[in-house]
Amino acid sequence: MYLPSAKQYFSIALLFSAILLSSYSFAQRERGERERPAERPGREDRAANNNVNRNNNVNVNRNNNVNVNRNNNVNVNRNVNVNRNVNVNRSVTVINRPAYRVYPGRYSYYYHPYRPYSWGPVWHPIGFLVTTLAVTAVVVTVNNQKYHYDKGVYYAPAPTGGGYTVVPAPIGVVVTTIPSGYATVPVSGSNYYYYGGAFYSKSGSSYKVVAPPAGAVITQLPSGAKEETIDGKKYMAYNGTYYQPVSNNGQNGYEVVSAE
Repeated sequence: MYLPSAKQYFSIALLFSAILLSSYSFAQRERGERERPAERPGREDRAANNNVNRNNNVNVNRNNNVNVNRNNNVNVNRNVNVNRNVNVNRSVTVINRPAYRVYPGRYSYYYHPYRPYSWGPVWHPIGFLVTTLAVTAVVVTVNNQKYHYDKGVYYAPAPTGGGYTVVPAPIGVVVTTIPSGYATVPVSGSNYYYYGGAFYSKSGSSYKVVAPPAGAVITQLPSGAKEETIDGKKYMAYNGTYYQPVSNNGQNGYEVVSAE
């Protein structure tokens, strides 16, 4: 009986091991192919998607921003234009609050002390209270409001009742006479008539209370005027109108100036 030698046994063992190792490696490769996960999109694919989304977002945002800003700008500018129309009324000098600006008059500013003026014993300043009216008082009406008028003074029922209070001359009221102590005040070719702190224009035989015309110069201010300092200068304020102290031909006076 033939028996292989030790060297032959060793060669057979090596061959058998090589066959087993080759078979195991092949099986592992097939198993790996079946279990490998699907490939994820690469960077280029993701970049493409991102570019599409970014472009869409930018387009939408730009359109929205342009529409909103244009509408806001138009609204703000229109409001400013409407407000500028207020400047048309600069000639109106009666205001119900302290002024923050006074426009220069025709005459140079010349300060002199204020001395209240009285038009006699039958004249009374604003706020003066009387218990009864003289028989010479007449009823005058403007804007459906009734007043009593007597010798250049206007009265209304006292707020607390029981008497009458002197009130400012109501603008628009028409009376047939004014006291003889009035002053004629020329302004821009027209004559006005000043008495007791009120200005009148004449039409026929009647006198109508008007707002103090800018540029009018008077020599007296009634009791109740107050001194106010604006831009370093002292002006007199009376019943919503501002007066600039002036000197004309050596005579002290007050010029009606526009204020706001």
